[in-house]
Amino acid sequence: MTTRKGHFQTALMPYARLPRAHHSLHVLTSTVDVFGTAHWLLGEHVPQPGGDVPPFDALVVSVHPGGSIELTELSAVRARWPHLDRLPDGGFVVAAPRARRYEDANQVQVFDALGREASSFSVGDAIEHLLVDEAGQLWVGHFDENPIGIRRWSATGRPTWMSDDAHIPGLFDCYALNVSGTTAWACPYTDFPLVEIRPDYRERPVRVWENQVRGARAVAVHGERVVFYGGYGEEQDRLAHGEMVGTSVEQADVGLLTMPDGSVVGRRRVVGRGSRIYVQAEPFTEWGVFDLSN
Repeated sequence: MTTRKGHFQTALMPYARLPRAHHSLHVLTSTVDVFGTAHWLLGEHVPQPGGDVPPFDALVVSVHPGGSIELTELSAVRARWPHLDRLPDGGFVVAAPRARRYEDANQVQVFDALGREASSFSVGDAIEHLLVDEAGQLWVGHFDENPIGIRRWSATGRPTWMSDDAHIPGLFDCYALNVSGTTAWACPYTDFPLVEIRPDYRERPVRVWENQVRGARAVAVHGERVVFYGGYGEEQDRLAHGEMVGTSVEQADVGLLTMPDGSVVGRRRVVGRGSRIYVQAEPFTEWGVFDLSN
């Protein structure tokens, strides 16, 4: 609800909920895939700090946009603090954010639709985001302990695009990454430009807009409009609207994103997909959505 320019609140819309029958298991991670299906990776035990974890079986609970529920058992998962996404063929990708060595062949596990490991490979240490696109390509953004930028990989572990020669200003830590269709949008630290990446556009695969919004952890795009979610300190719930004009983002209204009941979000996961930002707050059993196209 808008109160006055620069001071408005927008409530998340309820999107997907983990069925209560599975609440006894621990939520290892959760995501929303490129087709809008929400997934929870569940385990018997809470991860503990320390050395290697023995491989364990895990359950993926998938809630489709129409409400149907699908269960997939994954065998011998190795990641303690996993990233998760689904492949278009029904398989899953599970990745450990840290690689103990730069070439850790066990870092990313690819599971087939029956939950069996089909392959594994490394994409490099310090994964901040791992998002699969409609073509089954894996987009990986890294945090600052491995400032190698943004890369795209095939599901067999072959690099298919790298940001090394893309001339993205200040690409040191991939704060925000949005993957929709086969396009990626990013807003990286330190300069926080808005970046559009279309590797298949050979003449101009990367476009960059200067941006004054700092610290956003998610971005959504619809036409020429853009919204940045999150920020530093007291701005963690900020929702900053802007418009792409020329080579820069012109900032418009700034407000707050809240839970559906108007309360503060608190600790959260966020996933950017096109015009949508999905937000999941503790205890990580429900997803809400903000859609810039509405």
